[in-house]
Amino acid sequence: MSRIRSLSLSIVATLSLAACSSKTPEHSGFLHDYSVMTERQSPSGQPVLAWVSPALARGRYTQVYLAPSQFYPSAEPTQRIPLSTLSGVTDYYDAALRVELGKVMHLVNQPGPNTLVVRPAITQVATSTQGLRFYEWLPVTLVAAGVSTAAGIRDQDSEVVTEVSFEDGSTGEVIAEVVRKGTGVPLENDKQVLTADDVKVVLDGWASDLGKSYATLRR
Repeated sequence: MSRIRSLSLSIVATLSLAACSSKTPEHSGFLHDYSVMTERQSPSGQPVLAWVSPALARGRYTQVYLAPSQFYPSAEPTQRIPLSTLSGVTDYYDAALRVELGKVMHLVNQPGPNTLVVRPAITQVATSTQGLRFYEWLPVTLVAAGVSTAAGIRDQDSEVVTEVSFEDGSTGEVIAEVVRKGTGVPLENDKQVLTADDVKVVLDGWASDLGKSYATLRR
């Protein structure tokens, strides 16, 4: 086997494993029970992991309390993901959720009877090297793609994961859970700083789907 072919196969194996491992978000421990969750489709057609209690009564909740979103586990700022980005993500997520939930339910300042409690968490904010495009699997371009990855000049994906718990405002009983992963604006290289703006489109999509999902459930 030639040295170039051997290098090509090595790069393919490395990048393929990296791509596969990034498709499914790891469970953070924020939610009550991951074993009951199944793959579903959001109103916008995106894949999610979710569980809804079979005992959930439609139309039971007439108002919603949105707990402030948090990082779980707690996030430490880095050079590429500074504190301004972390706080910007949770602030924007809260604002987006308020807008979308406010369209379908009355927002209140504390849990209580007939109140749905929504507890959102950001369980991952990260960057990762983009996977190979089809034409890059050709033998000659594959080596160049591998070199650019190793050199840190290849485009980077901005990734963010959320887990959301839905609870009864009177009893605290968990009635639904959701895990979702999204990819924001691509970064130019492994030196570019990730900002909250890079993932706002993802946060908007999550909030919109959440509002639409509840609107469907209450019918």
